[in-house]
Amino acid sequence: MSTSETMEAAAAPLRRIAAAITPADLTRPTPCTEFDVAALVEHLLHWAPGLAAAGRKQPPAGTPRSLRAGIDDIVAAWSEPRAWEGTAEFAGATLPAPLLGGMVVGELVVHGWDLGRALGIDVGWDDDLLGFLLDQVTATAEQGREMGAYGPAVPIPDSAPALDRILATTGRTPHWQPITV
Repeated sequence: MSTSETMEAAAAPLRRIAAAITPADLTRPTPCTEFDVAALVEHLLHWAPGLAAAGRKQPPAGTPRSLRAGIDDIVAAWSEPRAWEGTAEFAGATLPAPLLGGMVVGELVVHGWDLGRALGIDVGWDDDLLGFLLDQVTATAEQGREMGAYGPAVPIPDSAPALDRILATTGRTPHWQPITV
């Protein structure tokens, strides 16, 4: 997959989910336990300018007008092959650009899954993308936990589908369902 195909494949389900969010959904819980839907959208909006700027190797711009605009900006920045070369600045750290690019893919996929689950929308990604992301998440799992980006790993069989292994590695229960009363 090219960088533009990778980013587009990661973002497409999240765009669909973002378009489906209504004001009534904002207080729904998500599998990302510290966030309800509103807080998770705010998290994505907060980090979008920095993630896009890192791909462009420029200082961050202002907060996007909408979740869709933030997603589009990230995809545009990280679809350029040069975004994945050398190093990139993000949140005060200089990181290898391929490592940060993998983190961006993870942000789009995992939080897309979080929001999809919260809203009851089934989401899926291309097997090649999930294979790429599983390698990325596995390689950075301990660092992700140290940074507070991932929760403790959830036990899951090695034979589980790639998406389930990605989710479990990031601290999510792959078959999470919101509690209904």
